[in-house]
Amino acid sequence: MDNSQQIIKGKRLNSLDFFRGATVAAMIWVNNPGSWSHVYGPFAHAEWHGWTPTDLIFPFFLFIVGVSIVLAFSKATAKGMSRQELIQKTVIRGAKIFSLGLVLAAFPYVVFSPEFSLHPKIASLRIPGVLQRISVIYIMAAFLFLYTSTNVRWIVAGLILIGYWLAMSLIPVPGFGAGAIDAPEGNLAAYFDQLLLSGHMWKELWDPEGILSTFPALVNTLMGIYIGQLLLKNHINREQKVLELLKWGFIWLTLGYLWSWIFPLNKNIWTSSFSLFTGGLASMMFGFCYWLIDVKGYKKGINWGIAYGINAITIFFLSGIIARIMSMIQITVEGDIMSLKGFLYSIILNGIFTDPMLASVSHSILWVFLFFGLASWMQQKNILIKV
Repeated sequence: MDNSQQIIKGKRLNSLDFFRGATVAAMIWVNNPGSWSHVYGPFAHAEWHGWTPTDLIFPFFLFIVGVSIVLAFSKATAKGMSRQELIQKTVIRGAKIFSLGLVLAAFPYVVFSPEFSLHPKIASLRIPGVLQRISVIYIMAAFLFLYTSTNVRWIVAGLILIGYWLAMSLIPVPGFGAGAIDAPEGNLAAYFDQLLLSGHMWKELWDPEGILSTFPALVNTLMGIYIGQLLLKNHINREQKVLELLKWGFIWLTLGYLWSWIFPLNKNIWTSSFSLFTGGLASMMFGFCYWLIDVKGYKKGINWGIAYGINAITIFFLSGIIARIMSMIQITVEGDIMSLKGFLYSIILNGIFTDPMLASVSHSILWVFLFFGLASWMQQKNILIKV
């Protein structure tokens, strides 16, 4: 049976699970240093323009969402599910993911001192977020996949990228003018968020998962959809598919890099160049995973990524909740009150590693191993939590 037909009939694509799992493990790594004051450059986001390896993680995940939409929906269609049923399931799943994002932002929900009440930060709850953006893009991309052709999606992607560039460059912002993208507060995306999300953003004047920047982020998922369709083509063999993944990745990456000369790479406002550049890198890296794992059949040392990948959203959500709990639990050490996380970093890890940078990164590594243990246990018990 052709590989694409095996996928449609329900066979999981190990390379996609691995790539997804590696991306989630990277998310957990960069989100959990021992101290935000001691983070190696590659494990921190670029301050504004430019990029670091950390800036690649979210666009890679959105690319993976696109590939997954094609594979999952093709399986469902082969089993007789209609487009209307798929959209209904998509909206419900998207709402669940969005709700999980809000739950993560609102946690803890209550305080016990000086009296039992709702946590004060709920009143200024951050509405945008990583899971919220994933849910919105998932719904939009699913609708475009089900109800438009490949050519229409190319046109939509082009209009979004060019339109966003022109809007950010030409539409004036009160007090700043047009094209003020060299600082967080003066650009059109930040102004739009201030109008609609005031008091509910990550920063006072802007949010990296804001409203306008969600549209160029959608293009990363549309690129993933195109790659997913390539994987299901029957008239080309798997080696040719690898070449197609690398070819399109190189094209997108090059276009993004060239565009960055006039519209800088910037994750915070998800510039059009950033979307193309990161989508290209994602396609090339996934192409390598696909060649190594599914074409060449390499299996040694990849199970950690697959374990993470099959319960990606669940593991990411739990990592955020448990990290918050560890920061809330207070303990007394030699008369000093500190959080459980502070004790782990300041007392234990700093006691092992005299360099605070090594102690901080060791906390990230410990966190990745901790959740690999959970993901591996869930895999062994065949626990698959579909949000």
